[in-house]
Amino acid sequence: MLWSALATPSGAAPPGSGHGGEASLVLPDLGAVTTVGGFSGRGLLALGLVVCLMGLVFGLVSFVQLRRMPVHQTMREVSELIYSTCKAYLLQQGKFLVLLWAFIAAVIVVYYKVLVGFEWGRVAIVIAFSLIGMAGSYSVAWFGIRVNTFANSRTAYAALRGRPLPLHRVPLRSGMSIGMVLISVELLMMLVILLLLPADIAGACFIGFAIGESLGAAALRIAGGIFTKIADIGSDLMKIAFKIKEDDARNPGVIADCTGDNAGDSVGPSADGFETYGVTGVALVTFVLLGVSDPGVQATLLVWLFVLRAVMIVASGVSYLANDTWARRRWAKAESMDFEAPLTSLVWLTSGVCIVAAYGTTYLVLGTGATASLWWKLATIVAFGTLAGALIPELVKVFTSTSSRHVREVVKSSREGGPSLNILSGLVAGNFSAYWLGIAIVGLMGGAALVAEQGLDQIMVAPAVFAFGLVAFGFLGMGPVTIAVDSYGPVTDNAQSVYELSMIEDVEGIDEELLALQGSEPQWARAKQMLEENDGAGNTFKATAKPVLIGTAVVGATTMIFSIIMGLTEGLTTQVSNLSLLHPPFLLGLVTGGAVIFWFTGASIQAVTTGAYRAVEFIRTSIRLDGQSKASEADSRRVVEICTQYAQQGMLTMFLGLFFATLAFAFVEPFFFIGYLVSIAIFGLYQAIFMANAGGAWDNAKKIVEVDLHAKGTALHDATIVGDTVGDPYKDTSSVALNPVIKFTTLFGLLAVDLAVNLNDDGHGGLVVGLAVVFFLASAYFVHRSFSGMRIETSLTDDEPAELDDAPLDDPAGTTEDLTPLAEVAPVP
Repeated sequence: MLWSALATPSGAAPPGSGHGGEASLVLPDLGAVTTVGGFSGRGLLALGLVVCLMGLVFGLVSFVQLRRMPVHQTMREVSELIYSTCKAYLLQQGKFLVLLWAFIAAVIVVYYKVLVGFEWGRVAIVIAFSLIGMAGSYSVAWFGIRVNTFANSRTAYAALRGRPLPLHRVPLRSGMSIGMVLISVELLMMLVILLLLPADIAGACFIGFAIGESLGAAALRIAGGIFTKIADIGSDLMKIAFKIKEDDARNPGVIADCTGDNAGDSVGPSADGFETYGVTGVALVTFVLLGVSDPGVQATLLVWLFVLRAVMIVASGVSYLANDTWARRRWAKAESMDFEAPLTSLVWLTSGVCIVAAYGTTYLVLGTGATASLWWKLATIVAFGTLAGALIPELVKVFTSTSSRHVREVVKSSREGGPSLNILSGLVAGNFSAYWLGIAIVGLMGGAALVAEQGLDQIMVAPAVFAFGLVAFGFLGMGPVTIAVDSYGPVTDNAQSVYELSMIEDVEGIDEELLALQGSEPQWARAKQMLEENDGAGNTFKATAKPVLIGTAVVGATTMIFSIIMGLTEGLTTQVSNLSLLHPPFLLGLVTGGAVIFWFTGASIQAVTTGAYRAVEFIRTSIRLDGQSKASEADSRRVVEICTQYAQQGMLTMFLGLFFATLAFAFVEPFFFIGYLVSIAIFGLYQAIFMANAGGAWDNAKKIVEVDLHAKGTALHDATIVGDTVGDPYKDTSSVALNPVIKFTTLFGLLAVDLAVNLNDDGHGGLVVGLAVVFFLASAYFVHRSFSGMRIETSLTDDEPAELDDAPLDDPAGTTEDLTPLAEVAPVP
C-alpha cells in the first residue's frame, strides 16, 4: 500500500490517519539540534523570523521612499490611471482564483476525508493553508503593481534632469522592495509552520500551502501573460497601421499595454517567484522526511535549510546596498552610462556573497555530529545552484542583449529580408540558446550529483536527487535580487509610456515650472533617449530571469517526483524496474508529456492571437488622430476589458485541460504518470528557454533600430515590430507559463497518483479505469475548446462575425482572403 513503507519514528502518520502522503508527515524535534558554538536549532530559526521582519521593513521603507519621490502631476495622473486599471484587473482575477480553487478544494476533500479518512480538523488545515498560500501569491502580486506604478512615473520624471543614474536606481529600488517583501513573506510563513504549529500537522500545512500558492501563481502567470501580450500587440500594430509614434497618447491601446506590463511582467513574476520559493522548500522538506531515516539528521538538515535561506536574504540586501554605493560613486556625475553594467555587477556580487555565506552557515549548522564530514559537500552543491543564478543570466544575454551578435544578426537580416528573415533569425537565436543553457544546466546538475556521491549516501537514499533539489535551492538563494532585476523591466517600459502619455512637453509654461521645481532646465531630447536605452536594459534582464525560474521549476520538480517514486516503490524496495524504458507505460508517459507541452504553448498563443485581433479591431475603429490630443479614458478601459476577457477565458480553458489531464494520467498507471511528469519537465524546459530567448532577441532587435539607428517609422522598423509581435507571446505568455504548469502538475500529481493507487489497492480497479477515461475525455474536451472556443469567428471575406467552418471549401468566396493591408485602412474621422 502506498506510503506504508515510509513510516519512521519521526515521519510516520499519526494514528488513525490512514495514508495521506505528505500531509501525514510529522516533523522531528528541531529543538534537539545543536550547532557549532552551541546554538540551538530552534533559536537559529527564531533569528530567521527576525530576518524576515527586517526584510519586510526593508521593502516597506523602500515603498514609502518611492511614494514620496518628486513627480510631476501630469505623470502621476497617468501612473494612477494605470494603477486603477491594474486594480480592476486584479479584483477580477481574485474572483477567478476563488473559482479555480473550488476545483482543488473538492479534490482535497474527496482524497483526504473520503479516501484517507482524515478527521475534519486535519482536512480543514490543508484547505485553510491552501487559501493562505493562494492569498500569499495574490498579495505579493498586488504589492508589486503598487510599487511599480509608483516607480514608473518617478523614473520618467527623474529623466528630465538629463542624468542617467536616477533612471537606474529608481527601478532597481522598486524591484528590491518587491523581492525582499516576497521572499520574506514566503519564508516567514514557512518558519511559522516549523516553529509555532504542532509537529504532527506540519505536513498538512506545508502541502496545503504549496498547492495554494502553486494555483495562485499558475492563474496569475498564465492569465497575466495572455493579457499583457494582447495589449502589447494591439498597441504595437497601430504604429504600422497609422505611422504613429511609440506610446502615442491618441492610441487607446497604450494604457492597456501599460496595465499589461504590470499584469504580465510584474504580477506574474511576483506570484511565480513566491510559489517557486515555497514549492522548492516544501519539496526539500518532503525529501528530508522521506529520504533520511535518522530523526536527528532530519532535524539538522531542516534547520540548516531554513537558516541558510534567512542568511541569504541578508546577503542579498547587503549586496544591493554595496552595489548601489559603488554605482553612485561611479556614475553620480556621468552624462551617460551602460544601464546593464550595474545590474550585471549586482547579480555577480550577490552570487559571490551568497556562496561565501553558504559555506559559513553550513559549517555553523552541520559542522558537528553525523554531518561533520559532509558540511562542505552540501555547501558546494548549494554553490553550484547559486553560481547558476549568475551564470545563466550571462548566457541569456549572449542571445538577447542589445550588444549581442545574435540580436544584431536579427537587425541585419531585417534590412533586406524584412519580417520574414527577422523572424527566422530570432528562431535561430532561440534554438541556439536552448542548446547552450541546456548544457550549462546539465553541467551544474552533473557537478552537484558527483559531489553528492562522495558520502551523502551515508545519511540518505538517492543523494543525487537531494543534490538536484539543493541546486534549485541555490538558484533561489539570491531570490530578492533575481526578482529585482526582473521587475526592473516593467518599470522602465512603463516609464517610457508614462512620459509620452503625460504630454508634459505640451503643458503651457512647463520649462519655467520645471526650472523652479528642480533647479535646472528640462533635457527633453536627452530624457527620451535615456528612457529608450534603459528600456533596452530592462528587456535584457527580464529575459535573464525567465530561464532561472524555469530551471528552478525543472530541477525542483525532480525532488517532488522523487516523493512519488518513494511511495510507489515502498522506499525503493519494490517495482524499481518499472522506472525503465523496458516498462511500456513509463515510455508512453515520456511521449505523452511532450504532447501536453506543445498543446499548452499553442493554446496560450491562440488566446493571445484572438484577443489581439479583437483589440486591434476595436482600436482601429475608435482611434482619433485628428483634433484629439489623447484617447478617451472610456476607450482605454474598453481595451483593458477586452484583454481581461480573453485572458480569463483562455486561462480557464487551459487550466481545466491541465487539471483533468493530471487526474487522467495519474489514474492510467502510476509509472506512466512518472514518465509523464519527467517529460513535462524536460520538454517544458527546452520549449520555455527557446521561446523566451527568441522573443527576447526580437524585442531588443526592435530596440536597436529605435535607439541606436534612430530609424523609427522606416520599413526596417516595421519589420522589427512584426518580429517583436511574434516574440511577445513567445517570451511573455507561453514560455513563462510553463514554469507554474510544471510545478502545479507535479504538486497536484502527488495527490492524484496517491488517490488512484489507494483506490486500486482497495479493490476499486474498475472505478480507477473508468475515472481515467472520464478525466481524459474531459481534458480532451477542454483541449479542443482551447482552439475552437477561442478561434477568430470572422469569415475570410467579411468583417462581420461568422463561423469559418460554415464556408464551403469549394466556394471561392470562402477561400479568398481579404488582403487589404491594415496600413491602408483609413482611421475613422
